[in-house]
Amino acid sequence: MADAALLYEVRDHIARVTINRPDRRNSMSWDVITGLRKAMADAKADDSVRVVVLTGAGDKAFCAGADLTGMRGDAAFVETHDARGELARLFHDMWGLGKPTIARVRGYALAGGFGLALACDLVVAADDAQFGTPEINVGLWPYMITVPLVRSMPPKKVLELMVTGRRVKADEAERIGFVNKVVPVDELDAATDELASGLASKSPAIMKLGRDSFYAVWDEDAKAALNYLHTMLTINAMTEDAAEGIAAFAEKREPQWKGR
Repeated sequence: MADAALLYEVRDHIARVTINRPDRRNSMSWDVITGLRKAMADAKADDSVRVVVLTGAGDKAFCAGADLTGMRGDAAFVETHDARGELARLFHDMWGLGKPTIARVRGYALAGGFGLALACDLVVAADDAQFGTPEINVGLWPYMITVPLVRSMPPKKVLELMVTGRRVKADEAERIGFVNKVVPVDELDAATDELASGLASKSPAIMKLGRDSFYAVWDEDAKAALNYLHTMLTINAMTEDAAEGIAAFAEKREPQWKGR
């Protein structure tokens, strides 16, 4: 497994997914993207998994984007076009996972790696993290990551980063709002684990219902969104975990979640 491009392990209800290409700054090859989709599918199907943490191996990069040399290939135009859609399909997999995702970022999160981090629900970054969309500098445009970026910060800020290609350091990223927490390098693991453990302690049933609702209404108009959320509130209130949570609150004890 140490030589695999992607590592996957489950411990204490947390699936840890690691892009394991530190010599290539954890850039994404076709195999890496396919492996990430499989990891998300495995985590979704595993009832013991309540949280997914995504990171990169080593101390240089979370993910420096696509492997521009390794992803050129000799495939036909239509096949290559379809393969480029794998990143979009990965984003959909992540948003439809039904379980919270955390990006643990150290070093570079650039181009597609920037989009991958922001496709996660939450981002915890070390103070040496750098984010950016350098595609414009090599005659490309960050098309596929536009959606996770505009969902994570003001659109004009996204456009500024895209047209300039400049790097954003961790402190600025937190001010802009696309990073939830910045910590010193030596506290990154502890901070990520604390957040992941806290999320894993919640009702997995209510987490799924609520998180799914969050993504379902993202692009809806207010009327349609409120109609949907009204229904979801009633469904939530009918679950065993809702009854248990209210009873535990009244009895001043910790709830015992059943996940239903």
